[in-house]
Amino acid sequence: MTTSQQADPLIGRLVDGRYRVRARIARGGMATVYVATDLRLERRIALKVMHGHLSDDSVFQSRFIQEARAAARLADPHVVNVFDQGQDGELAYLVMEYLPGITLRELMREQRRLTVPQTITIMDAVLSGLAAAHRAGIVHRDVKPENVLLAEDGRIKIGDFGLARATTANTASGAQLMGTIAYLAPELVTRGTADARSDIYALGIMLYEMLVGEQPYKGEQPMQIAFQHATESVPRPSVRNPGVPEQLDELVLWATEKTPDERPNDAQEMLDRLRAIEHELGVTPTRTAPKTVAVPLRDTGDQTMVLPGAMVPTAPTAAVEAAAPPDNATLLRRRTAQRRSRGAFLLVLVLLLAVVAGGAGWWFGSGPGSQLAVPDVVGKTWDVAAARITKDGMRPIQTTANSLDVKAGLAIRTDPGAGTRVDKNAKVTVVISAGPAKHDLPKLDTMTEDQAKQALAPFHLKLQDSFPMFSRADNGLVINAEVTPRSGGAAYECGEGCAIFEGDAIQLLVSLGPVPDVSGLTVGDATNKLTSVRLKVNSDTNTQYSDTVAKNRVIGIADRNGGGNWRPGDTITLIVSKGPQPVTIPDVSKKNLADAMKQLSDAGLNPTTSVPQGLWSLFTATGTDPAAGQTVDKGSDVRVRVSG
Repeated sequence: MTTSQQADPLIGRLVDGRYRVRARIARGGMATVYVATDLRLERRIALKVMHGHLSDDSVFQSRFIQEARAAARLADPHVVNVFDQGQDGELAYLVMEYLPGITLRELMREQRRLTVPQTITIMDAVLSGLAAAHRAGIVHRDVKPENVLLAEDGRIKIGDFGLARATTANTASGAQLMGTIAYLAPELVTRGTADARSDIYALGIMLYEMLVGEQPYKGEQPMQIAFQHATESVPRPSVRNPGVPEQLDELVLWATEKTPDERPNDAQEMLDRLRAIEHELGVTPTRTAPKTVAVPLRDTGDQTMVLPGAMVPTAPTAAVEAAAPPDNATLLRRRTAQRRSRGAFLLVLVLLLAVVAGGAGWWFGSGPGSQLAVPDVVGKTWDVAAARITKDGMRPIQTTANSLDVKAGLAIRTDPGAGTRVDKNAKVTVVISAGPAKHDLPKLDTMTEDQAKQALAPFHLKLQDSFPMFSRADNGLVINAEVTPRSGGAAYECGEGCAIFEGDAIQLLVSLGPVPDVSGLTVGDATNKLTSVRLKVNSDTNTQYSDTVAKNRVIGIADRNGGGNWRPGDTITLIVSKGPQPVTIPDVSKKNLADAMKQLSDAGLNPTTSVPQGLWSLFTATGTDPAAGQTVDKGSDVRVRVSG
């Protein structure tokens, strides 16, 4: 027993007067699992105890109880059985069957990637258990290798229904998205909704990982992986592991389709396809039954194989009796009949050979046999194709045509086609690819997005998802387009029209209209207005003095980092007014009163004096009130003292 186990206060405790805790075997985010003895029934069980800091949380308690109810509704040999659920003081617990063995995660750490028979055996069992859950209206919502148990006796079971929910209650958001991020279906990332097809997606990722030895998506942050689930397609496992059969490639791609409607509807539909694949590949997975002699998966690296009984030949139902020997008359009749039959056969054979010889002479002399078959030169260069056709007794003629699929300089087809029989010295036209056709695109700017797509349709381009951004153009209008050459090279702008080749990729940049005007608003109102159009607002603001915008009101927004158009998801920094800039009162003492009044007015102040304006030139300023050097708001009254 380790030090950590010795320090665990539950080790040795009798829970609910019935379950004696023996040792800790696993610890998770919500609960710890112990091996314990059921003293009433005298059997080993697994005791799952909720963490003490969660026992007062009604949400976690209901989820804990939900696991018991969800698993208890299932009666399937591939689902971990739950026997009991209860509360002992501060302890909330589940009693489950104890399966000594390892998890699928531990097996994959040990072997890295699994063999095809191993993978099929495990997937068959997991799908069987999950199909039972889906039939009962339960979505597991946390399918991953850690929740697949491989028992020492060869049984394979899926457990941990702590996140399971009824298929009719399929909405989740925020903290409810608790499924492991590496196995989250795109709809859980983007919309927070889950159903049986979300479990199918997780199974597809798990199947990929078993075949390849690693997960399809990687990232330093969980949200990077989640973003890949929502935006990218899972690659074929055979790209990383050439030993994966095409059927399993297709099963992974089907299970991990981005759109739920394009996946199997539930685990039963995926299981049916897997069993068809088992038949095609000749792989028979173990379906564990009591007293079955099995080879453990982790010992050999191969699938668990059940050894069928030996085939026992069946004894004949009756003995074969020997016939009595025939008499001499019978033997003579038989020999005569045999000689007649042999003579007739030889006559027919001679006549048949004569017909064949005559037919062959006609076939190769003046019939179809005198003609030549056009060779297959598709994919060859002109020089190679011409040499082959000439060697076979025909005359090659070259012509060209555009092709998206055949590289420039290689043969697309022949006319007549390969295999066609032609006379000797006949002309055979070889169509050589000139590569994709070149076209001049019209101006796309100012078209609506639909108009632009219709204009692009005849040019056989790869139309990528449109890229929205804010601009002075009206909402929905194309403001530019970017072309990425299929042959490689840098992308270039094509909004005003350009030359392209068929097969190039093009992306439309579509206006969302201008960024909303937030000048004059409070920071809160401006933030709400900008976030409503999917822009983020920096919590730190810039401040400036303004003569026209009241203090603490928004003047406008700062320029975008890197320039260019604002895009959904960008973070905007607000510029907030500090009000008019304060003015320092200048020293106008000893100046002519007229000059002093003008200097104060030019400084943005409102100067006053007791001297009528017509007499200002006759007086000298002696000071101000407030005094020179003091700072006041722009437009403040300043009284000028005089002498004269």
